Amino acid sequence: MTTHRLSAAELSLGYGNTVVVDGLSLTVEPGLITTIIGPNGCGKSTLLRALGRLLKPRAGQVLLDGKAIATQKTRDIARVLGMLPQTPIAPEGLTVADLVARGRHPHQSWLRQWSAEDETEVAAALAQTGVADLAERTLDELSGGQRQRAWISMTLAQGTDILLLDEPTTYLDLAHSLEVLDLVDRLHDELGRTVVMVLHDLNMAIRYSDRLVVMREGRVLAQGAPAEVIDAELLRAVFGLRAEVHTDPVSGRPMVVPIGTRHVLAAHATGPEAAACVTTEGTA
Repeated sequence: MTTHRLSAAELSLGYGNTVVVDGLSLTVEPGLITTIIGPNGCGKSTLLRALGRLLKPRAGQVLLDGKAIATQKTRDIARVLGMLPQTPIAPEGLTVADLVARGRHPHQSWLRQWSAEDETEVAAALAQTGVADLAERTLDELSGGQRQRAWISMTLAQGTDILLLDEPTTYLDLAHSLEVLDLVDRLHDELGRTVVMVLHDLNMAIRYSDRLVVMREGRVLAQGAPAEVIDAELLRAVFGLRAEVHTDPVSGRPMVVPIGTRHVLAAHATGPEAAACVTTEGTA
């Protein structure tokens, strides 16, 4: 698969009179999983929408292979970029097979109708995401994890080099979140896709990403490999979070352990908290 390059230069984005992203520049590294993290309202999803040409910049531009994405044909972009929004909506009664087949629309035209190649691509996408046995079931019948796998299958059927995923684990429990992120990781490894995700779960983002882009108030504060970016000082500055950073015993990567205010060990406690810890330890 051809490696395409996606970047943003001095982006200003917003809605109405509100500026959400201001003067942001970013280069997406080809062939890697890049995850955008940051507090609520910092502009993560807004940035992803602009990268997918779903939101027009107020200033600056998004570049695809060095050319302004705004000047390129929608069909051409859809053959390179696959975008999965946070809460995708499908018509009632749509089957998994029909949904995945929609991923082939960018490859259709008056001169090129549905072909054996399209059938092959859809079958491959269904198999790669583990939903082939669900092909004739409607989306309404599926669990949250199955439904997300079906949507990802549709983006795969597009045959794009770059996948943009906005909160792919939204509304999923822990087991289904792992299921979806394991799938994304496997597709990246086996198919060489470039993936850009937005995630809220810091430890999931750290575990499944090659690079992190850390945002606050519409700007990029830090970016790089998780081990280079994540530390207690950054967590405090970006999220207002008091936390320790340890080594994840499973992945070997950083792991964020929030300290909070209620469940505090004596080593972290001060004032009344320290007294409470001493009292508890003394009577245990």
